Amino acid sequence: MVQTISQAQARRIALYAQGLSRPRRDAIPTRRDVLKLADRLNLFQIDSVSVLVRAHYMPLFSRLGPYAPALLEGAAKGKRRGLFEYWAHEASFLPLSAWPLMQWRMARARNGEGIYGGLANFGRERPDMIQSILGEVTKRGPLSASEIDGERGAGGWWGWSDTKRAFEWLFWAGLLTASHRRTSFERVYDLPERTLPAEVLGRPVPDVADAHRQLLALSARAHGIATAHCLRDYFRLSPSDVKNRLEELVEEGTLIPVAIKDWDRPAYMHRDAKLPRRVEGRALLSPFDPLVWERNRSENLFDFRYRIEIYVPAEKRIHGYYVLPFLLRDRIAARVDLKADRAGKVLRVLAAYAEPGAPDDTAEELAAELRLMANWLKLNSIEVAPRGDLAPRLLTATGSVFGIKDGQKLGTDFVRFQLKTDIRK
Repeated sequence: MVQTISQAQARRIALYAQGLSRPRRDAIPTRRDVLKLADRLNLFQIDSVSVLVRAHYMPLFSRLGPYAPALLEGAAKGKRRGLFEYWAHEASFLPLSAWPLMQWRMARARNGEGIYGGLANFGRERPDMIQSILGEVTKRGPLSASEIDGERGAGGWWGWSDTKRAFEWLFWAGLLTASHRRTSFERVYDLPERTLPAEVLGRPVPDVADAHRQLLALSARAHGIATAHCLRDYFRLSPSDVKNRLEELVEEGTLIPVAIKDWDRPAYMHRDAKLPRRVEGRALLSPFDPLVWERNRSENLFDFRYRIEIYVPAEKRIHGYYVLPFLLRDRIAARVDLKADRAGKVLRVLAAYAEPGAPDDTAEELAAELRLMANWLKLNSIEVAPRGDLAPRLLTATGSVFGIKDGQKLGTDFVRFQLKTDIRK
């Protein structure tokens, strides 16, 4: 008989697997902690949006607390690197152990499969350009696209120069890898043999079916419990990639079929999954955190409907531009629209909303988490705008009062109130 799991049990299993079930340790996070978490989550999705902090830095903060971002940066470059960059869920930092598991994707890219259509066409039409760029890197060492003839695209495929297209084709194909990223976020490319440890490059490469099995198993361990779609989505595997693979993992005992109450799809639990009796975590989550990036999973686990509104016109946004879910114990209790004003050294809470049934201490716990984040980002104060039903309680929770800021207008016009609290006190 297939075991039936309640939604609450599934939540606790998932939070334990994601490293979000316990309060953070008081110890200062180390490089070892960063690499250990990378092995647990399998990847940190990279995103360039920096209105708050770039997305790949956030999962570590959510789970470890204030850590030195240089630990992540250092783990992704140099001779002692523990991470490499490649396409996984999206562009991601992955542990070095995943290099052999990505060789099938690199081989497909060399055949123009599994990559952007325009990039595949470029690979067929401009092999001369691609070979020229590969030759330049071989001869000159690590290079960025802007260092070749001073070219710099405007961003996005439509803004790429032919030089950038050649670099990206080579990156997809595994003929170049990321040496490091500059402070401008620009990727610097080099040959894998000059970038990655020889021991990693020399590891046996599994056949395609075995690589897919191993990736699904890693996904299941990171999820704890998940549907087939979620397991596949973690590394962006296609339905044809996983055909028969899940059944094979069930047969060998790595996956255990389960039914989750009120879910309309069957699920699988990893054999090492744990069901904690209680969950005591607290975290602000990036929109690209693996706990919430699959939106249907967020709804099924937490009754939390979440859509990122970066690309929605401002007048049509419901919750804000860069909205972070707030995890409190075993539920998503709130969501906040955040911005780091680095020039003014202010963490701006542009909106704060409580979720239905949010615990009574949501505002106090969120205030504490915001203070922790502001300190981590080296921001001196927090300002809360009066947008959202949680904003007044959040203001009270900070222990400060409303203050009328510049921009107040007379009559019936909108008056902008904000709180400002000095977190250094």
